[in-house]
Amino acid sequence: MLFSRRLPHVLTQKDLVLLLAPTYAAARGVDEEEARDRLARALAVPAALDDVYRGISEALRAAQGPRTSEDQLVDKLSAGVVARRARAKPAPATAAVSAALVRLDLEIGLAADAIRATLASPRGEALLDEGLKALGAHLLKDLLK
Repeated sequence: MLFSRRLPHVLTQKDLVLLLAPTYAAARGVDEEEARDRLARALAVPAALDDVYRGISEALRAAQGPRTSEDQLVDKLSAGVVARRARAKPAPATAAVSAALVRLDLEIGLAADAIRATLASPRGEALLDEGLKALGAHLLKDLLK
């Protein structure tokens, strides 16, 4: 479930491509232009985009303090996207982040279909959820400064 109905409007698919490109490029050993192209194709698949928003939503819930309203946090996120979306840094390479990137690779045919079953297993699903949340937390760390 989304943290806020406003999230897809504040952090658009295009913004996500720009923000995730450095992480994808570093993890896959491709240049940022190729990373942006692959991410744009992967995030055009609604299920993949929903997964990324789910990870960001979980990270937003974790970042929300007791006195911070949903709207205040989304407003701060919006300001961060405007100010810092072109200066994203790669997320640290972990098994969980790799699982999240493999999830995106599956949507564009760059990962074997056998991996889909691995990610659907309880252990794979837990790792994928952890990776999506880690990607979300990494993005928020820069955007909510």
